[in-house]
Amino acid sequence: MDIFGKIAAQMNAVGLPLFAVTVTAVPRADTPLLLILHWHGFRREAPTGPDRPAPVRAVPGSALQMNDRWQAIETIDAAMLDAGWQLGAWEVEREERRACNWIGASEREALECRQAFGEHPLAGEDLHLVADVPDLADLMELGAAVGYVRWTFRPARGGLWRETADDDTLATDGSRQPPCPIMPQGPRGGRESRTRYRLGRASRLWLP
Repeated sequence: MDIFGKIAAQMNAVGLPLFAVTVTAVPRADTPLLLILHWHGFRREAPTGPDRPAPVRAVPGSALQMNDRWQAIETIDAAMLDAGWQLGAWEVEREERRACNWIGASEREALECRQAFGEHPLAGEDLHLVADVPDLADLMELGAAVGYVRWTFRPARGGLWRETADDDTLATDGSRQPPCPIMPQGPRGGRESRTRYRLGRASRLWLP
């Protein structure tokens, strides 16, 4: 499973800095993964009138479906750790979330589930995502029924965070050489949880 390769290809094609990378999966073996790249950039649209300036809108994110076969959550963990390591992320976060289509589930849970699968109900008519995900509706329905797992990291290499990164492990371009030394941890399963994998290291002492 080469998540890093997918990200690198999209970065070369789009040519914009990345704000964040997320992957969402349903905890069922061999189901497709949803990879979303959140870009930092703006585009100017056509003017709305002769005396009106052209509106400026955020560049929509890119959503891709990955159909790699997998049996264990740790497989996706390892691929995301590899991608986060090579792209200079300070940490990779994994969230395990429960199903949200049962009686008593909060509106917040339902909204966060939709957002994890690339739907943004609060975006209105703005295009927030360019998606190439044929099975998106089925994935979201299954995730709402059985729960889902979501990984997130913010890259330094080719990303928005290079100038602010205080990380002794980074090369000058914000990257790191593989392999990633951090090993995956098994999922908690059956309840909501959050696991943070620390990749970076800072030795500088900051005084108030």
